Amino acid sequence: MTKIDIISGFLGAGKTTYIKKMLEEAYKGEKVVLIENEFGEVGIDGGFLKDAGITISEMNSGCICCSLVGDFDKNLHEVLEKFSPDRILIEPSGVGKLSDVMTSVIKLEETADVKLCGLVTVVNALKASKQMKAFGEFFNNQIEFATTVVLSRSQTATEDQLEFCVKQIQKLNPKAAIITTPWDEITGEKLLSVMEGQDNLASEMKHLAEEAHEHEEEEHEHHHHDHDHDEHEHHHHDHDHDEHEHHHHDHDHDEHEHHHHDHDEHEHHHHEHGENCTCGCHDHDHHHHHADEVFDTWGIETPHKFEKSVIEKAMKAFANTNDYGTVLRSKGMVESVEGGWIYFDFVDGEYELRSGEPDYTGRLVVIGADIDEHKLEELFGL
Repeated sequence: MTKIDIISGFLGAGKTTYIKKMLEEAYKGEKVVLIENEFGEVGIDGGFLKDAGITISEMNSGCICCSLVGDFDKNLHEVLEKFSPDRILIEPSGVGKLSDVMTSVIKLEETADVKLCGLVTVVNALKASKQMKAFGEFFNNQIEFATTVVLSRSQTATEDQLEFCVKQIQKLNPKAAIITTPWDEITGEKLLSVMEGQDNLASEMKHLAEEAHEHEEEEHEHHHHDHDHDEHEHHHHDHDHDEHEHHHHDHDHDEHEHHHHDHDEHEHHHHEHGENCTCGCHDHDHHHHHADEVFDTWGIETPHKFEKSVIEKAMKAFANTNDYGTVLRSKGMVESVEGGWIYFDFVDGEYELRSGEPDYTGRLVVIGADIDEHKLEELFGL
């Protein structure tokens, strides 16, 4: 039997870091396949995790909470047939709904020898309150359906901040285990034992996810395109690449593959915001939203060489102004004019730059609301 763990979390919560820790400490000796769904035209996390010796299957053909579900089922079957893994880790898009991903896995359980085990949501302890208010529908769904909530940044949070964060999570999900201990003080094995100790709650969550999915389908039929309070443009994307490669990494070996994806010209998602629009993410809003109605994304692959000062200027602009839209997340790996490669990571007002291994080409992505792509091209000198 193949165990399936879903590691979710809002944009920039620290999912990738958590997965690295678990692969190094908890899943040793297991054949693990990691499937990543990214919201955005250009897959970035695959490159970040490549440093850890894990190659990712990036599925960029839509966001998990809308068009990807069909693809997703097919891809899960392919992974099982090709690799017969001991465990599949699914890292959904940071703006995907956990209940949507669960629905796909529940369907798979009917036809394959798999078991949905861990339902983990990583939450940034310093940002949780703000993100709950701003993006309630997406953020809250990931907490409501988790069996284990892991707090990141708990080592830098005050005791009051931690207690407040825990109370807010418990209001949404009183039964989930909430891990507040800093990650460097707790082993991956301990984290896994907590995750797997929540088996009864996982069964309960599966029933809730199925009910939520049925309710959403009914509502979708009744309210399709009935958006009176503001107009949403719905985008359907044509995708030329069905060649989603799945790579497995056997953790007894240090070998890993590097892979190359061909991308067509990048697409842009756009959302018209009404005068009082709050991105439709409040609990009293009776319409369910898809991520590409709420979030804009701009991504590009480029051989352009960048000065470090240009990247730093962009990060500061995202942190201190809304000149380019409300930027929640930006990350990338690009070649430097000084030699070497610059890796950058921006999350909700904070950023870091570091050196990294060369990749097959430069890649960068920006996610937020009301993103001005032309200004972004100017900002990055493209």
